[in-house]
Amino acid sequence: MFLVNSFLKGGGGGGGGGGLGGGLGNVIGGLISGAGGGGGGGGGGGGGGGGGGGGGGGTAMRILGGVISAISEAAAQYNPEPPDMEVSATELMNILNKVVTRHPDLKTDGFGIDTCRSMVAVMDSDTTGKLGFQEFKYLWNNIKKWQAIYKQFDVDRSGTICSSELPGAFEAAGFHLNEHLYNMIIRRYSDEGGNMDFDNFISCLVRLDAMFRAFKSLDKNGTGQIQVNIQEWLQLTMYS
Repeated sequence: MFLVNSFLKGGGGGGGGGGLGGGLGNVIGGLISGAGGGGGGGGGGGGGGGGGGGGGGGTAMRILGGVISAISEAAAQYNPEPPDMEVSATELMNILNKVVTRHPDLKTDGFGIDTCRSMVAVMDSDTTGKLGFQEFKYLWNNIKKWQAIYKQFDVDRSGTICSSELPGAFEAAGFHLNEHLYNMIIRRYSDEGGNMDFDNFISCLVRLDAMFRAFKSLDKNGTGQIQVNIQEWLQLTMYS
């Protein structure tokens, strides 16, 4: 939640990576400035105690010293929970939908929870059910790149890419597939007319990218062939 709030406060829709960095930077900067302000206040209090010499000055100093000691002891014992730097499927959906509302030219109804669960699953290398910071950063950078490709190939600004334009869009994203695979993808991710909208385009590319990376990690000798046992196969296919 810490990561999500930082991202959204940083204006995630404006520039992707810049918004993310800005949000985290603001939070970190706020924590640093807050700590500095506390120290300054303590210094000011000490000065005030010093200026209160004269009658009763010693008593005031003893009281002030006791307060400072109590604060110092409490600060030394303060051990806050580490910030949550992970993104769940629901949080990912909120982020993506906040972003797409700022891009009406995409003409999308937004991302559903099942789509976001699938994206989290294929990106979740440690199977925690959430995306860590690096996983989210990788996904976010890809989405920015694929959004630009989507706009490039949606030439009629209809909010969809037609089946004849999809091979070019996929190749621009770095995926070179045969005709049979293209037809399978169109049947799975496009509407009855063969048109693919933005959220399905992103969902498809996220899965395709993850499958390529999974294959390469198993193809240790670079032969273009892999061997997996039943448990590896089920883990690869069911949690995705």
